Amino acid sequence: MDAGDLKIFQAVAREGSISKAARSLNYVQSNVTTRIRQLETQLQVPLFHRSNRGMSLTPAGENLLGYADRILQLLYEAEQAAQEGIPPSGMLRLGAIETAASSFLTPLLAEYRSCYPEVQHSLVTGGTHELNQKVIQHELHGALVYGPIDHPELNYMKMYDEEMVLIAEPGAHDIQALWSKPMLFFEIGCTHRTQAESLLKDQGIHTLNVMEYGTLDTILHGVSAGLGVSLLPRSSVTKAESRGEVVVMSLPDPYRRLEVGFVYSRSEHIASALSALVQIMTEPE
Repeated sequence: MDAGDLKIFQAVAREGSISKAARSLNYVQSNVTTRIRQLETQLQVPLFHRSNRGMSLTPAGENLLGYADRILQLLYEAEQAAQEGIPPSGMLRLGAIETAASSFLTPLLAEYRSCYPEVQHSLVTGGTHELNQKVIQHELHGALVYGPIDHPELNYMKMYDEEMVLIAEPGAHDIQALWSKPMLFFEIGCTHRTQAESLLKDQGIHTLNVMEYGTLDTILHGVSAGLGVSLLPRSSVTKAESRGEVVVMSLPDPYRRLEVGFVYSRSEHIASALSALVQIMTEPE
């Protein structure tokens, strides 16, 4: 049994299925299945109940999960403590909602890289809930998300306010007529969808017709082609607007503001690489 086995076991236990755990770990599904079977063989006890509804822990699995959580937490803290070098060095794993990755975080990382070239950073995009969970589980050191966030395991710093706007295909001008069109969003449960549901209720519309699109580019292309409309931060659509691919309309005041912030773990040990990034983020312009 090694840390890799425990990380895979923990992911399957949390996700409740091999396929979801494989996606969260970015592993091949067959590899996850094999590692779980090898772990059960090694321990000579089944760790999961398997059914059509997914996988749930056996009593032995529940006992192991408690130890796995503690061991992986200690390994994470050891990694953080070892990276407390001066100047900052090591790995910095970051996440961001897609709309903030290019407009805010990428320029910030360019400045960070020039100050701390010994730090190797990686960046993934995702939804706010997904990114928060990755930070809590120490898969990421920190992430840019929609806020505010109030969670006992997370520190949250407000970064900036965005203006939420409605975008539609070229030539559209009647905002009332657009509310009946399908709404294109990143995923079920995204912050934009929650904002849209509240806005449409005020317009007397109680059924939201949602089409899920995976990336910002596909949403913009879908809207431009007339497949629907979307609510997005203004900073993420200015280039498409300038090219004449979409039209942008302002929203009523209560629904115009969207807060973006940075979350990181309340863990006792904070890597010097992350501390340096937080310092740059909090410096006055």
